[in-house]
Parts: sequence; structure tokens; C-alpha cells
Amino acid sequence: MGKKLLIVESPTKTKTLKRYLGAEFDVRATLGHIKDLPEERLGVDIGNGFTPEYVIIKGKERVLRELKKAAKNADEIYLGTDPDREGEAIAWHVAEELKKLKEVRKKKIFRVLFNEITKKAVKEAILSPQELNKDRFESQVARRILDRIVGYQISPLLWKKVKRGLSAGRVQSVALRMICEREKEILSFVPEEYWTLDVILRDKEGREIKARLFKYGEDKIELKNEEQVKEIISEIEKETFNVISVSKKKVKKNPPPPFITSILQQEAYKRFGFSAKKTMLIAQNLYEGVELGEMGQIGLITYMRTDSFRISDEAMGMAREYIEKRFGKEYIPEKPNVFKSKKGAQDAHEAIRPTMIDLEPKKIARYLTKDQLSLYTLIWNRFVASQMSPSIFEQTQIDIKAGDAIFRLTGNVMLFDGFGIIYGEKEKEDTIPKLREGQVLELVRFEPSQHFTQPPPRYTDATLIKDLEKHEIGRPSTYATIVEVINNRAYVVRDEKKRFRPTELGFLVTEILKKSFPDILDIGFTAKMEKSLDKIEQGKKKWLDVIKNFYKRFSKELKKAEKEMKGELSTELKCPECGGGLVIRSGKNGLFLACSNFPECRYTSDFHRDENGNIVIDERNQTDEICEICGSPMVVKRGKFGLFLACSSYPKCKNTKSLEEKKIIDTGIPCPEEGCSGRLVERETKKGKKFYACSRYPECSFSMWDEPYDGTCPKCGTKVLAIKRYKNGRAMIFCRNKECDYKEKVDKR
Repeated sequence: MGKKLLIVESPTKTKTLKRYLGAEFDVRATLGHIKDLPEERLGVDIGNGFTPEYVIIKGKERVLRELKKAAKNADEIYLGTDPDREGEAIAWHVAEELKKLKEVRKKKIFRVLFNEITKKAVKEAILSPQELNKDRFESQVARRILDRIVGYQISPLLWKKVKRGLSAGRVQSVALRMICEREKEILSFVPEEYWTLDVILRDKEGREIKARLFKYGEDKIELKNEEQVKEIISEIEKETFNVISVSKKKVKKNPPPPFITSILQQEAYKRFGFSAKKTMLIAQNLYEGVELGEMGQIGLITYMRTDSFRISDEAMGMAREYIEKRFGKEYIPEKPNVFKSKKGAQDAHEAIRPTMIDLEPKKIARYLTKDQLSLYTLIWNRFVASQMSPSIFEQTQIDIKAGDAIFRLTGNVMLFDGFGIIYGEKEKEDTIPKLREGQVLELVRFEPSQHFTQPPPRYTDATLIKDLEKHEIGRPSTYATIVEVINNRAYVVRDEKKRFRPTELGFLVTEILKKSFPDILDIGFTAKMEKSLDKIEQGKKKWLDVIKNFYKRFSKELKKAEKEMKGELSTELKCPECGGGLVIRSGKNGLFLACSNFPECRYTSDFHRDENGNIVIDERNQTDEICEICGSPMVVKRGKFGLFLACSSYPKCKNTKSLEEKKIIDTGIPCPEEGCSGRLVERETKKGKKFYACSRYPECSFSMWDEPYDGTCPKCGTKVLAIKRYKNGRAMIFCRNKECDYKEKVDKR
């Protein structure tokens, strides 16, 4: 039998696949995409049917030469890249390049899909190969063209109108809008006062019981102020407190479904603080295979980009058998638990689950890194729990009456732990004393409490992904990229709780784009476009029709924006010198307020937002300090390196003085040095050049020039990667290890 060639995109897969398939197969990796649109230009021929200009990615020439050489010597060629749109695009481009060889043209090129990297799944995939999926490929082509058109045609407009280096994206800009609008809600939020009233009672045995006011008169009570509370207390404090009802009922808590991509990313963030990007990198490693000693390299989880809760009958059966054996028959439901996927979900993949149920986390813990073990344990526990019986609680509710007031207390006692034995936070048992109807209780004291309503919280990685999914923006393969792109822009920063807070630049760009490109910034329009991409994949729409319909509207907005877009944002403030309106503009030293009557009026000022989000002019004028050269008052100004003192007689006198020390900015990224507990902080040299160093200097001397990125290299394991940003707004993540060639482009979306 002749030699067979299997091509995958990741080198991590190759070792596992070689072991499963034996010497009959030559397994090679593409190291990701081999072709893409050119970085230095649009790469889409709009006038010629939106034809994309795919080119070989720089540095992939050698990889392609080796693949072609291997293809010449193979009798059969299989393409086993990831089973999604992006994987299909990689396979399609490889096939295109191989078919350019006359030695390959007559050979059959098969497409194989691995939902999991196990021996059985791999063998089955090879025995039932498929054709390349043109619809899936064209769906990815459409996404790439849409993102390129938006990114490469709006971004230069922002450079021209606002500031060089800015970027816009079809999905990125919508996500930024969501963050900005959430911040506006927070800033405009007016807290409302409310109160609760608890009562402490005592039974004949001397046990104290705490209950909360639930009703007053016929209706549920909402206490608005202290006067209302005092009035109720004065009316009931001399009344008898009688138990008027004691009710008990059994309450079931059903197990959660197995993970889909978005929920896995949310849970990993909540439990471990993992970014969506980090979660997907770890999950990719678990899917592709981990070395397990004598067992060799094994894929531990199924494919991790999915929006389907579907579980195969075989996996369901293995789970039920395992649960009965380990926990007992009462822990498995009469019928297997089946979870309905959301409308529009692609059921091509299963939910995320362990490939082998008997590979318990504790059994393989010594082979996994700390982060791999955390994520694998989470996935394993969730899947097993999803096939278990519900937890059962006895819920007791007691109502106590005093005059027109009814106080209520509830308690839960677990009768059967069910799936809770393996997954979820430990349920708190609120036990309460046994009381009977008609029992009289003694008043000990009242405990009134004042509260205020809270604004909606800022977005975290988890809540942003949750809302993106809710609004049907993005798909399982894009959530992590969307969040990462947002994080890498100057449009947002993270607060002390790692939540997204928009910068003034983020507000400015969002408002400008909303006015000039209402469709691009519209959440509903973006969601509709995602559905169109799904329909292309399903063969229900043609990719060219989708692009044409989009560009027909977009081109009109683009032409209008080229003429009418203003790189400024109007405010309600008036110029203190001429009475004209003040606008927010961007300059080389950041954003500032300027008079709309420029150049007739040259008034400018720094600004800030007050606690209600209103723009406020900074007090920046005269100080008590006198210029030692000319005797004029010194004023505060902002320059490239922050605030400084300048002579008010400028340009006649150019005297300046430092006003403040250079601020040290904490990046929040742990120092990569072994055993060091410090974090990387942003510093400046005496000449103003930025660098990053450990906060525990001089104890730790670690430093780097490039902007740090909180991640681990998937190729060599180096902790803390680096980001390089280019003038055209593009960014590249790469490994600090000079001997490692790992790098990754940060896409515009």
C-alpha cells in the first residue's frame, strides 16, 4: 500500500496522530494559515466581484515547500485541520497550492474531521473521508472580506480625521460601543434609597430567630426611607408575634448542561480569572493532545469551539456507566439528560466533554500544568454532573404575623446531593428552628438597614462574552479574539477588578463612528450579518450576494463620512473666552477641549469627567509660582510626558519646569521570573523611553522593552509574551524567547 499524507494545522497534533496511524501515514503541520489577505493593502478587488487576493504568509514559504514535496511522494492526501470555518479555509488553501503541482492534480484530496483526537475517532474519520466543504470555506471568505473592508476603509479615515494609528472593526467597534454604553449607564445612574427591616425573635427554648418584613397590610412592602421604617416599628413593637404558617416542600435543582465555548470561557474567568484567550489556548492543548507518560500523547477533550449541547449516545452511555459505578444507581436519572441547544446553533460538533471518562483529573494530574489541570477538571466535572440526578432540598417557609406586618424566614436542608457531589459551589444549608403554627415568639429587637440601588457593573471578559452571545454577535471561534482585540486597543483600560472601562479616546471614536456609520455600530445589524454568514455555510445564501448587499449601504456611508466626518465631539460647554461651543479633539499629547471657533479663537484646556459623567474644564491656569527668568506667573500645561509648568509669557519666554514625578503604571501582569511575586510595571528612562520592569526591583532585575502580554507561549512555554504595535493599527503577539519563532497576528474585527 502506498504512502498517505495527513496535513493538520498544528504541530501538537502530529505526534498523537502519528502514533494512532502508524508508519503508513506521513503527518505534517501547516503551522496555522499558509495564505491570507496582504497586510499592506486592502487585498479585495471591489470592482471585480470582491475578489480576494490571497498571498502566501511571510515565513510560510518553507512550510509550503515541504508540504508540496511530501504531497508528490504520497498516493493519498488527507486534510485534517480543525472542523470549523477557519480550519476549512486552511484546508482549502493548502489544497489549492498542492493542486498547482502536476504530480498532485490527478490525486484525490480528502477532507477528514476530528471532533476528538482519540485513536477510535481518528481511525473512523480516516475511514469515512469527506469532500472539502465549499460552503463552509466561502462563509469564512465572506467574514474575512467583510472584516477587511471595514477595517481597512474606516481605519484610514480615523487616522485622517482624528489621529493616526486608530482602528475600527466590524465586530470590535460594536463590542466597544457596548462597553461605552454600559459606562454611560454607570455614570448617569442615580442611586435610590431603600430599607429592609429584620426582627430578632426568641422561642421558649431561648433560641433566636431572624425574619424579614415581607408584607404590610395586603401588599408586599417596599421601604423607601427611615421614616417609613420607624412608623411600622412604632405600630407593631407592642403587638404579639404569632407563627401563622409553616410550609415545607421539596425543591429540585437540575444539573447544568455540558460546556459550550461561551459558557466555558465565562466559567474559567469566574473561577480562575482566565482571559478568554488563555482559556482557548489551554483548551486547544487539551484537544490536540497531552503527553501522559506510558499512555503517550492523548487528546483529552472534544473540539472546543462549539455552540451545541449535543452529546453522542456513546459518550452518554459511558458517563451513566461511570456514575453508577462510582456513586451508585440513585445518582443516574431514569432517562439520560438531554439539553436543548439555542436556536440557530450548529450541531456539527458535540458539547465540550472529556474524550475518555475514565481519565479522571486526579489520575493524570502529574502530567498536566496547573492551568491545564484546572480547566480539564472543570470540563470533566461539568460533563459528568450534566448526566447525574438533580439535587433535592427541603425548603421550609415560615410566616410570622405582628399586627398588619408579616415577617418571613426560609431555610433549605439538602435531602440528596445529586450532581452537587461533583460540580458547583457547596450549597449553603439555612437551617431554622422547628416552629409550629400558633406559636408565640418573644420580640428581642428590630434591625433596620439602609441600602442604595447599585449601577450595572462594568463588563468583564465573562459578561462581555455573555452579552455578545445574547445579542448573537460573533460565534464560538471568535469570542476570544473579539475580547482580545478590545483589550489590546487604547480604547479601553481595566480597572482594579479587571473590568473594562472605556478611555476618553474610546468614547470619542465610538461617538464619531455612531454618527458616520450607524449600520456598522448597530448591534442588530451586526447580529443579522452573523446570521447571513451562517446561511452561507448552510448553502442557503451566496457569499457574493451577502457582500454586495452589505457594500451597497456601506459605500454610501463611507463616501458621506469622507466629506462630513468630524474628528471631534461636541459638548454642552461654552468657551470662556468667546462664548463658542467647546469640542473634544485629539492631539499629539492626547485629548483636549478646544473652541469650535478655531482658528479665530485658540482657547484650549484639559478636561475630566465628574462622578456623573459630565465634562468638566480642568483648573489649569495661573499658579502661585513665578518664572525665575522673566517674573511672569507659571501655568500648568500638559505635554508628551504629562503635566508640567510653563511660563505664561510663552513664546517670549520658553521656561518650563517639571511638575510631577513620572507615574509608574501597574500592568497587572505577574513577573515571569521563577519564584518572584512581583508584577510588571511601566516605567520610563531619563530620556522618556518606555520600558517594563518588575515591581520588586532591585530584588528582581527582570525588564523588557516590548509591551508585555499575559500569556504562555504554546510552543516553548515561555511565560509573558510581547506585543508589537504598528503605525497602521495592526498588532502582533510574539514570544520573547529569541530561539522560538512563535508569533500570532491580532486580527481586526
